[in-house]
Amino acid sequence: MDIINHYFPDLTDQQRRLFRQLETEFRGWNERLNLVARTDVDNLAERHFLHSLGIAKVVEFPAGASVLDVGTGGGLPGLPLAILFPEVKFHLVDSIGKKIHAVQEMARDLGLSNVTAEQIRAEQLRTKYDYVVSRAVARLATFHTWIAHRYKPNGHANSGLYYLKGGDLAEEIEESGLKATIHDLKDFYQEEFFETKKVVYVPASSAKQR
Repeated sequence: MDIINHYFPDLTDQQRRLFRQLETEFRGWNERLNLVARTDVDNLAERHFLHSLGIAKVVEFPAGASVLDVGTGGGLPGLPLAILFPEVKFHLVDSIGKKIHAVQEMARDLGLSNVTAEQIRAEQLRTKYDYVVSRAVARLATFHTWIAHRYKPNGHANSGLYYLKGGDLAEEIEESGLKATIHDLKDFYQEEFFETKKVVYVPASSAKQR
């Protein structure tokens, strides 16, 4: 967990403890369910937790805000973000029941009262949120249709989608026709893994313009 402390030096002792506990819990569940590739487990802190926290390098969720994590899988990026932002409500959704069960158990064991998790497809949701986060679930054009109407009206100034993606996204963004801003994670993290990793921000107002 040293790598998380390095990039987030203001963590409280409680948050540090929770990240250590999350790693332990995640490893245990991963042996049963393969939440992430087995080859990646040795790099859990860097490639999954720190990667998830890349969103926090480009946006500070205000206290009381609500965040939807779509296609959360084993709770990424939602669980690491929920530890970092204890005053923010996170709703984690995935269509795979076994994974959501694991997320619910981890959130309960960590005492994350700001986390709820549900087995449901994003397009079936009726609740509205201030922010949407996700890790490379689908091409941007497809993904955005699932969540375009999930934003609260008159949300925060920086409301919108924060999407963790990799590689050259120019064609994908052009295809989507969305007004998107790309943040390179290599600007925040030195590890080689982040060289091509990005956070794509699509403001909530883009949904209204389409």
